[in-house]
Amino acid sequence: MRNFTVTDRVRDYAVDHGTWRPDDVVRQLRAETQELGSAAGMQIGDDEGQLLTMMAHLVGARRAVEVGTFTGYSSLCIARGLAEGGSLLCCDVSEEWTAIAVRAWERAGLSDRIELRVAPALQTLRGLPPEATIDLVFIDADKPGYTAYWDELVPRVRAGGVLLADNVLWSGEIVDETVTNVNAVALRAFNDKVAADDRVEVVVLTAFDGLTIARKV
Repeated sequence: MRNFTVTDRVRDYAVDHGTWRPDDVVRQLRAETQELGSAAGMQIGDDEGQLLTMMAHLVGARRAVEVGTFTGYSSLCIARGLAEGGSLLCCDVSEEWTAIAVRAWERAGLSDRIELRVAPALQTLRGLPPEATIDLVFIDADKPGYTAYWDELVPRVRAGGVLLADNVLWSGEIVDETVTNVNAVALRAFNDKVAADDRVEVVVLTAFDGLTIARKV
């Protein structure tokens, strides 16, 4: 088994050798997010952001949905990878955090590609058309809600479309049965559900904090 510790230096090296490197918009967004204190830890890293842009390119995404927007870095990365005329629907419940996102989208010239709905995500998702027209999904919100979001989104994703779910290994605690906090328990149930779902092909990456990549068949 090949394992090594991914230090900040290694991560920076990887990001520096990717196509979509952090620009002034990203740096300013990171600075604003850091001012939130401990909540800033919810923001994805630059390496995962690059992957989101790549995934949008790979599936030729024209219609994408994000559940859990926070301060807008992941949505910015997805929107940058959308096909011409594409759109991203962002679901979040925090007006304070998403206000930072809106400013970043404006600076990046992406406001016309992104629609933000500040409301319970499940309410927003249940109001979407039932047709399978979504190309790309990114779920990174409250962990107990993952299963319900999945149930609403999978039928609405087209064949060949992709669903991504973040934090599914929960800092490795997912395999420690002595850890019984609400997030770990919810994620175990979610992971089992996804693994048994014959509507998708699934890979769980051990990168980041665990990322599920599911392709609708």
